Amino acid sequence: MRKGVAVSPGIAVGTAYCANKLFLPPAAPSAGEVDIQAELSRYEAARWRAEEDLLVIQKKAEQQLSRSDASIFDVHRSILSDSSLVDRVQEGIIQNKLTAQGALHHALELYSEAFSKFHDSYLRERLTDIRDVLQRVEQHLQNDSVEPDAPLLANPVILVVDELLPSQVVGIDALKIRGIVTRCGSQTSHAAIVARGLGIPAVSGIEDILEIVKTGDHLVVDGREGLVIIDPDAEAQAAYLKLEREFFDFKDHLVENRDLPAKTGDGAVVELLANVNSVSDARAAGAMGATGVGLFRTEYLYLTHPTVPSEEEQVQLYVDVIKAAPAHRVTIRSIDLGGDKTLPFLGRMHREANPFMGWRSIRLCFEHPDFLLPQLRAVMRAAAIGQDLGGDVRLMFPMITTLEEIIEVKRVVRDAQQQLDAEQKPYARVPLGMMLEVPAAAISIDLMLDEVDFVSIGSNDLVQYLMAADRDNPKVAHLCQPLAPPVLHILNKVIRACLDARKPVTLCGEMAGHTMSYAVLLGMGLRSFSMSPVLIPYIKEFARYLSTETAESIVQHVLKLRTTSEIRRYLAEELDKLVPDFERFKIS
Repeated sequence: MRKGVAVSPGIAVGTAYCANKLFLPPAAPSAGEVDIQAELSRYEAARWRAEEDLLVIQKKAEQQLSRSDASIFDVHRSILSDSSLVDRVQEGIIQNKLTAQGALHHALELYSEAFSKFHDSYLRERLTDIRDVLQRVEQHLQNDSVEPDAPLLANPVILVVDELLPSQVVGIDALKIRGIVTRCGSQTSHAAIVARGLGIPAVSGIEDILEIVKTGDHLVVDGREGLVIIDPDAEAQAAYLKLEREFFDFKDHLVENRDLPAKTGDGAVVELLANVNSVSDARAAGAMGATGVGLFRTEYLYLTHPTVPSEEEQVQLYVDVIKAAPAHRVTIRSIDLGGDKTLPFLGRMHREANPFMGWRSIRLCFEHPDFLLPQLRAVMRAAAIGQDLGGDVRLMFPMITTLEEIIEVKRVVRDAQQQLDAEQKPYARVPLGMMLEVPAAAISIDLMLDEVDFVSIGSNDLVQYLMAADRDNPKVAHLCQPLAPPVLHILNKVIRACLDARKPVTLCGEMAGHTMSYAVLLGMGLRSFSMSPVLIPYIKEFARYLSTETAESIVQHVLKLRTTSEIRRYLAEELDKLVPDFERFKIS
């Protein structure tokens, strides 16, 4: 048995097909004399052929998946035509005297170096999209087919690969793939999104998978727990085959419930929102039954842009997200940069001993008001268009630590409004909120509530800071437990304070999409949850089995327990009594 990352829920039992050689990128061409004009022409021709490919793949994806999932390839087409990428490749040909293929490899090396510094898994995974696009262009330069070798996949198999690119997932006949196991990848990769859209159970992040599995081995893929079982015995295989059939029935049931309102067992309305990073994610949120976007992360626009994005570019992106979001409801988070996410055009790039507790996020923005102001202007201008659509746009600020920071944020917002008034540009006055991630803010939440319109709890970072442990560090990751007693006590304090002050409060983070955490948070009085879009159907179904009264009773007991293991054991026992086949709802 191997433990990896659960990226697409479900159970698959079948025969392994190791396709690691099928998708290896071609070797870099050797240096030599280069006809610059000829190489520029070759690159341009290959780029246009790749554009035609992507249009075909997108149409195929719309048939296999949905229009929202297929919009991933809008991202690929935008990468292909991105001026910074085109300039880098052309510069490699003209200035460095590289072939078109050599220039592509050089561009990929530059992007790989830049993206390797990112701590955020979503941002690191965007390199996969760039690699996918560049590989497609390179294959056209070599006059190679870009489709997988279909005869090799004639029978249903569990695909085992080093890495799976989004266009390769769509290029494979979904009916012939029971499951996917990869060495690389995460829950936020676009390949994972496509796999979930196709309903293919998938597990990623198993480092030695291609060393221990060979074609023909029998495998079980558990996309709920992130497990891969190699050569299971007859008893285990029979048990998982039963689970596989039950999962297909359960998934069909979830699809039927997608358009139903989210309610508890006693009829209380629960708001299920989505965390998104792009326009395609916002569309996916609607397809999964979300009622709005609870967190739109704006960093990706900055991190993939060669310079500071203009105000007009930002307005267009925010308007596109608002239009794509369910009910045109979007909470936009101001840029959360610094730490691992550094930008050369910000200046003052210095090494910090502990960057995640240093010059980052709102602290960085205060030092660069000329950097923050255009974003605030863009959000308020886009919000005016959102209001015309009947939508609701809100703005929140990350890593707020003190009351003084909130006061300063509001001053900068007023400056932006005065500028727009002077320029006679239409804008909307949006509700202003804080993202609660720092323990100091949680402890002093009563002092801050009068100055904000709403609160969004960033549970991932709050848990890290509260437990003084990096969740990505395997040595201390075991401390980052959302159900740890100190975490639950501080969350209970924050939620109670917000409810008493009649300030809307939402929790964004992994906790929102986990059934045990949901039960506890519901009992604390939370009614608004924002999560990965794929988790929404599960939480919506789970919600109807749990009444608010029962959840409140559960919380009263949980807050008396002293250890994380006691809490988890108690919750597992209670929910197993209350929810039929509770195991179905375990997805990570």
